[in-house]
Amino acid sequence: MKNATFLKYFYILPFSGETIYNSLIFYFFFLIYLVGVLVNSCVITVICLEVQLHKPMYVFICNLSIVDIFYTSVTVPKLLHRLLSGIHFVSFSQCYAQLYFFLAVTTAEDILLFIMAYDRYVAICLPLHYHQILSRRNCLMVTFGIWVATFLNSLMLVTSALYMTSCHSNVIHQFFCDAKSLTKTTCTGTFMFFVIVGIEMMPFAIGPVMGTVISYINIFSVIFKIKSRERQKKAFSTCSSHVTIVSLYYGTALIVYLMPFYSDVLDLIFSIIYTSIIPMINPIIYSLQNSNVQSAILRLMKGKGFIEKSKQRQKNP
Repeated sequence: MKNATFLKYFYILPFSGETIYNSLIFYFFFLIYLVGVLVNSCVITVICLEVQLHKPMYVFICNLSIVDIFYTSVTVPKLLHRLLSGIHFVSFSQCYAQLYFFLAVTTAEDILLFIMAYDRYVAICLPLHYHQILSRRNCLMVTFGIWVATFLNSLMLVTSALYMTSCHSNVIHQFFCDAKSLTKTTCTGTFMFFVIVGIEMMPFAIGPVMGTVISYINIFSVIFKIKSRERQKKAFSTCSSHVTIVSLYYGTALIVYLMPFYSDVLDLIFSIIYTSIIPMINPIIYSLQNSNVQSAILRLMKGKGFIEKSKQRQKNP
């Protein structure tokens, strides 16, 4: 990054200068991080061990939990260290490394939410072709493609951001290094960055959102044509958890990035919601609304022959 000679670091100042509430803030974020990692790890473990859950929908849920663990791990541990040590300075290399991984997991979550919506579309609108379209090979290729695309896209964005010049200020009023906060500190070199952002928004932001919306328009049009109330209820239940997660995630993310630059407090609040709280509640929403995941978690918690039952199902599919 091309910076003015007197700027050698960023000063992360998400909260007020008062340190009296630092301990409360620390425990708040520590609890969020701990619960998020534990619950997401539980979902990953259950899906990996339970052969009955080795289906496309649960493979994508497992990937979502992995992304959510990375989501909070990119931002929260560094914040906890900052609150404990009182050191708010961060070098340019550390800041842009955090930006790189944050952009990667953000892009991965955007694409993954769309793929999960498409999975529900195929299951409800094209049930006879489900196993052909979402075969094991296709799911593995899609998963691999998601991660490759996200890291390459993040590399392109961060590389363009390195040409920006920081001269307005080195203070970031956010609890991590994100693109919006960094652009507030710059005065020149932002043109190329915004051009790259505009280009990548179509395949990695607008595209997934529109694909998700179109998928659910088709899904609901099919559901409303179903005459049986029980079948309608079952179809809605398979989509309700994903619709809830998509609404929360896209809603708060859009508020953050469409909010005016002067709204630092609201910007911080909504950033905390979509980067820390939503990744924590995603698996809770799925486990509460998905009976298969729920029963598998209960068997795992009870520890009554969970692995043996899984092996037996594998031998006798």
